[in-house]
Amino acid sequence: MSKKLTERNKDYSKWYNELVVQADLAENSAVRGCMVIKPYGYAIWEKMQAKLDSMFKATGHQNAYFPLFVPKSLFEAEEKNAEGFAKECAVVTHYRLKTDPEDASKLIVDPEAKLEEELVVRPTSEAIIWNTYKGWVQSYRDLPILINQWANVVRWEMRTRLFLRTAEFLWQEGHTAHATKEEALDETELMNNIYAEFAEEFMAIPVIKGKKTESEKFAGAEETYCIEALMQDGKALQAGTSHFLGQNFAKAFDVKYTSQEGKLEHVWATSWGVSTRLMGALIMTHSDDKGLVLPPKLAPNQVVIVPIYKGEEQLEEISLVAKKLADELRAAGISVKYDDRDTHKPGWKFAQYELQGVPVRLAIGPKDLEKGTVELARRDTLTKEFVNQSEVVEKVSNLMGEIQDTLFEKALNFRNEHITKVDSFEDFKKVLKAKGGFISAHWDGTPETENKIKELTKATIRCIPFNAETEEGNCVLTGKPSAQRVLFAKAY
Repeated sequence: MSKKLTERNKDYSKWYNELVVQADLAENSAVRGCMVIKPYGYAIWEKMQAKLDSMFKATGHQNAYFPLFVPKSLFEAEEKNAEGFAKECAVVTHYRLKTDPEDASKLIVDPEAKLEEELVVRPTSEAIIWNTYKGWVQSYRDLPILINQWANVVRWEMRTRLFLRTAEFLWQEGHTAHATKEEALDETELMNNIYAEFAEEFMAIPVIKGKKTESEKFAGAEETYCIEALMQDGKALQAGTSHFLGQNFAKAFDVKYTSQEGKLEHVWATSWGVSTRLMGALIMTHSDDKGLVLPPKLAPNQVVIVPIYKGEEQLEEISLVAKKLADELRAAGISVKYDDRDTHKPGWKFAQYELQGVPVRLAIGPKDLEKGTVELARRDTLTKEFVNQSEVVEKVSNLMGEIQDTLFEKALNFRNEHITKVDSFEDFKKVLKAKGGFISAHWDGTPETENKIKELTKATIRCIPFNAETEEGNCVLTGKPSAQRVLFAKAY
């Protein structure tokens, strides 16, 4: 059985790393900075993927797939984008290895197999996609193009942490082309809203929708919209972004269409994405010192049934009841695992499923057979009760919604308690050190002030909230006039 987790309040980072490994979600790989997502972790990602995919398709988007490699000349075509990712790029220069003439047991790069043009391993796919769209768009009749792809990308990070920051990660990236600026802006807002809906309705994570500052926006974008979440250690996490690209990529790759009036126009573009970083957000928002806590809508197993028995005869009797309950729960749309393995004792199983965050655990022993009951344990509250077997399906069905709502409300209360208004830089620093969370403060709108605050405190402007009231004030650092408050925080 896994060892006890480090407590969050003693070492949050260590707690997180231990939890990811011990809950069997992921582990470090032989490739430095890259991870192996294990079956249980991947099952959670698959549930996220399936739901998001259905939401994308419900709004008219289709899936496609584009190459992993981007010719360097294409990557360079949109200068701001290329500059923004240049320091993180992995580059393929050769296409063959050969035996080392001095040591036959080793392979070396064949110098004669140098590529005519170097290939960038995609850090993002705008370049290869917009080069492709050039051949897809001639007329207004070809628009809009609403494409998403599920893929992996490589950003060569030196400091990595499982799910939160790895050299290679999984994600989806949407890339759309539109006839008008208004359509593209509507698309940008729509996708940001979809991400917010997914985070709140399925992940049970409250988020703040807003706009990034000039220095924080996506390289190559005119505007970046985002959803920001708050983790239990008081740090923010960017949970999704949606970018209005204007005509930057259309002009870089000469993507034009003939309008209804017969004019040749550049199209308008968006891109948007979320990644396996959402796994980190899920873990850090809800989990506790005993392990993972999963919202039922994303749990691979919403219910686990554990038999408590002595001997094969008792197991057979309990299994009849357990399997019947499992079938009834599945018929009600609830995913169930019946763990009748004889290789582990019930106590070990209880601890393991607690660690892995299964929302509801049912235990059935000989006394339960006599009484017609089961023991029901909730993972979110760690409470237990006995329930009549005839009432299990109704009880568990109701609990799925209740647990989902409870997790959201708990996270929302925590988030709201950790949004603090400040009007002086001294208070800014005090709150950041003592409490963390989001700090709502006035900012004079200049990148110089933004960078100075970051330099002094390591806090960045997470977003300019869409729902923020217009409020005249003075910048928390410079005292210059400010039209509204923005949200600062230390972030992942």
